[in-house]
Amino acid sequence: MHTAPARRYLQGMQALRRWAGGDPGIVADAGMGIVAAGLTAVAVGGPPGLVGTAIAGPAWLRALLPLLLGAPLVLRRRAPLLMWLAIWAALALMALLTDYHPQGLEFTFVLFAAAYSLGAHASLRRAAAGLVVTAPVVAEISDKGGLGLTFAQHFGAPAVALTSLQLLAFWLTGVLVHARRHAVALAARSAALQFQAEQATAAERARIARELHDIVAHHLSVIVLQAGGARASGKPAGATLEKVENSARQALAETRRLLDVLRDPDEETGFAPQPGIGDLDALAASVRAAGLPVNLAVDGDLATLPAVVDVSVYRIVQEALTNVLKHAGPARADVTIGRTADTVTIDVTDNGTGAPGPLPPVRGHGLAGMGERAALFGGELAAGPRPGGGFAVRARLPLGGGPLAGEPS
Repeated sequence: MHTAPARRYLQGMQALRRWAGGDPGIVADAGMGIVAAGLTAVAVGGPPGLVGTAIAGPAWLRALLPLLLGAPLVLRRRAPLLMWLAIWAALALMALLTDYHPQGLEFTFVLFAAAYSLGAHASLRRAAAGLVVTAPVVAEISDKGGLGLTFAQHFGAPAVALTSLQLLAFWLTGVLVHARRHAVALAARSAALQFQAEQATAAERARIARELHDIVAHHLSVIVLQAGGARASGKPAGATLEKVENSARQALAETRRLLDVLRDPDEETGFAPQPGIGDLDALAASVRAAGLPVNLAVDGDLATLPAVVDVSVYRIVQEALTNVLKHAGPARADVTIGRTADTVTIDVTDNGTGAPGPLPPVRGHGLAGMGERAALFGGELAAGPRPGGGFAVRARLPLGGGPLAGEPS
């Protein structure tokens, strides 16, 4: 029944939002500026006493006064300190030229709205600075006749005190609102970061699971081939080898079925071997091609590492170099991998400045993912700025502990 008017209303609101840049607050601020300008215009040209005492002074000043008092309120969110100073500059100019100290609704509305907006939308330092800078003007105007904020005639110290207390009350209300909004924003940001970290951890665990199933599938394939070859040779224990072969084939089929469920839809399909430490040279070359000089150093016997450790070392280095490319800007990276009898250590450092660099064609889940990989081996990961500049990622993967080494998970 009201479809056409409703559609016109929605179209009008959408046009208004587009005009305001998508921020409805701009429209509200413009409305407050128009109200302030209108009240002042009525006080200037309307019947005496309609909204306050009649405004005296030169014709040009009275003509400009609605604009001088109303327009600054449009900036109450975007430039609250400028808004506050502009309004008090207009009042100081009027007092200087006319020796007139206005009292009335128009000034009450403007100054209460301005005081609240200064506290609510400026930082605490700027809001306090605004009060300090304008305090002499407030005191001077209030001392000679007040601003009518108490709706009663006062002079001298009582006028200064009453005016200051009322402005301060609205300013403090704005400060409390600003603090509340800031606390809510911080809580929301913290929750968002926590959610992102949980998502990254879950995604990295799924990725690790896919890699583990690839590794298991590879080993099962080897068992099948070896059992089949031994049984075909006609040597004794053929029945036992046949059972081993059949069980391995069944386990391999189920593993591949599970791997299909775990695999990311955007991930390449197939059962190619997972990358490992032997592929780090190729990784370093691709990163150098993206614009990041990389020095790779490997120390110790890494050829006999368990397959899952081998893959995780590669993934941690890959993710660390990805972060350097994303965040370090013009930089140089050093990758050092070492092995002792029971531990593999990974150090990736850079001397970057923190400016963004080109993005590499690799995927990962950042520090959360690297930390998850280290934790699964009972290890640890430390990441942070270096004292001399740049960033460092250090991981330690024990070879004899953690869920993936046989400990209970």
